[in-house]
Amino acid sequence: MAAGTSASAPPDLRREQMLSAAAELIGERGFSETRIADVARRAGASPALVIYYFATKDQLLTEALRFSEEAFYRTVTAELDTLRTARERLELLVRTTCVPQGEGEVPGAWGLWFDLWAQAFRHPEIAKDRIELDQRWRDTIAQVVRDGQATGEIGDVDADAFAITFSALIDGLSIQVALQDPVVDPDRAFSIAMAFAARELDVAWRPRRGSTRPAASGRSRRR
Repeated sequence: MAAGTSASAPPDLRREQMLSAAAELIGERGFSETRIADVARRAGASPALVIYYFATKDQLLTEALRFSEEAFYRTVTAELDTLRTARERLELLVRTTCVPQGEGEVPGAWGLWFDLWAQAFRHPEIAKDRIELDQRWRDTIAQVVRDGQATGEIGDVDADAFAITFSALIDGLSIQVALQDPVVDPDRAFSIAMAFAARELDVAWRPRRGSTRPAASGRSRRR
């Protein structure tokens, strides 16, 4: 039985254990190489119990990603609340995204998003989950912009339109970082994203010396 699991654990805890196991395994092996039996073994459960909770392997993938994303948003929301300016909040979003692996993050967590995108391309039901997850990310960015507008730091900008472009830019940069592109490393990705935000939002910003890697956990895909 996997460490931290218990056959007599409450239902919510058992479900969380299975999601954690699924997220780890898909990150390590990829979706196609992960079997329900593998998840059950790591979670200390039976394959029948995993199927009882998630019905299909596709559902297990999307739920594992949601599980990983919830951890990301809990961390980011808490940190956003401690920052005073829109510039600092935008920097936090980029830092926690444009990293190959955040501290405390599921190993290979970006792989969850790679697999979700691949499955969503061919499966309408998974595509719906992808839309919902991406929209949450855009909403988070848009809210940072609106908060900056409320304090007068950001002017008359369409927050939703900016969020669409900015999220697409960050996702593209984060993919390069996750794939360890020799040209687009975390520092360059951070500078590109923040320079774009500064131009579009008319926010004072200039590159700082030193690493852009965050102390907190990075986004599961975003990254």
